[in-house]
Amino acid sequence: MLRALAKRLEAQELIAALALGCLAPVTASAQTPPPAAAPVARPVATDADPAVRAQAEALLPVLNGGPGYDTVFAPAFRQAVPLGQWQALTAQLRDSLGAPQRIATLTPKGRYAAQLLVGYERGTATMLIAIDPAAPHAITGLRITGTTRSDDSAATIEKDLSALPGTTRLGIYALDGATPMPVLAIRDAQPAPLGSAFKLWVLAETARRVASGKHRWDEVVPIAAPSLPSGILQTWPAGTPVTLQTLATLMISISDNTAADTLIGVLGRKEVDAMAARFGATGPVLTTREAFAIKADPTRIAAWKGTDAAGRRALLAAQASAIATQRIDPLMFSSGPIANDSVEWFASPRDMARLLAHLRDAGPVVRGILGINPGIDPATAARFRYVGFKGGSEPGVITLNLLAQARDGRWYAVVGDWHRSDAGVDDAAFVALVSRALALVATPATRP
Repeated sequence: MLRALAKRLEAQELIAALALGCLAPVTASAQTPPPAAAPVARPVATDADPAVRAQAEALLPVLNGGPGYDTVFAPAFRQAVPLGQWQALTAQLRDSLGAPQRIATLTPKGRYAAQLLVGYERGTATMLIAIDPAAPHAITGLRITGTTRSDDSAATIEKDLSALPGTTRLGIYALDGATPMPVLAIRDAQPAPLGSAFKLWVLAETARRVASGKHRWDEVVPIAAPSLPSGILQTWPAGTPVTLQTLATLMISISDNTAADTLIGVLGRKEVDAMAARFGATGPVLTTREAFAIKADPTRIAAWKGTDAAGRRALLAAQASAIATQRIDPLMFSSGPIANDSVEWFASPRDMARLLAHLRDAGPVVRGILGINPGIDPATAARFRYVGFKGGSEPGVITLNLLAQARDGRWYAVVGDWHRSDAGVDDAAFVALVSRALALVATPATRP
């Protein structure tokens, strides 16, 4: 699942990662595989110190390749992001957007932090900045959370998508009627690995059961056997009671794997399979623990790949006890992708758009859950009345599913995925690209 876009924001991540909004002090630690986009930084009701504005203005010439790197940035930042790397990263921004020209807006995020909208010749970049409270107030944290090109187009996005190695798909859909109408469709009928985006099926079935009266959002159940992160429930005591709404909220907003597995157990595999089948999937729908356990065992991988749906259900039944108690190595993905073209969850962008349209109409609780983590940079999200999101990733897989209501009231789904079985993918670059696709359907008056 967007591999937990860790909230431990190393200085390198603060610069290099696009559209993964969050701000924290610069620290030096090993980069961990990221999950579902990290929570967006929330405004704090206080004015920024004047030094924040001063340092933002001082940043402009450094963004433009000029001098000042040694004085603008704190030593810890310079150690984590050497001058050569800084120059390469800012050169990429200028290649795409032209020269930086002004600080268009500065929104306080605390006394010594702010969100910046930096105006470039051909677009804007949104950045989160933090400064040292002590004079001379050097910049301790900087994160580029999104870019927008004023000359962007569907053709440009398609060209950039096609340049990525591996297999990519993308769809932009207007949700005006019962059937999503494509605004842009690039290989959108082909099934793709979903990662944790399969949890949208689980959310849909949970909502259906609540609407039918068979379950309640406030119904309390014990958590299931722990899965691997992302999430928090894997660290809680076994059997801790939680409500279905809490499980659904954690499953979607922070992609909690144990929450998803618990809900599948409550709802039943047959019922979750039936919901997934309505939206193009072929069961059985694996729990995350089952997926990890199969991926960790080459014999199980071969058995899974070598049989049909009925055989896979039989395999899961036969292995249920062993899988429930198996210790799963949290470092199992350290060598790269594992069976992401077979031991996975699959659906096409077109089918995921239908699912998003269904969830839009599933009631305010569901829309509220989807909207907790919008998954995109704050500047792009602010151009819409509503943004709901669920992503998914693991090594070699990223998928992004966005449900958005424009300021004019129209609804859209934007679904994209990128898959490689031979290597990892660049999550940040793909988030930025799909964010650009979403920006195409923003109400024109809200575009910068």
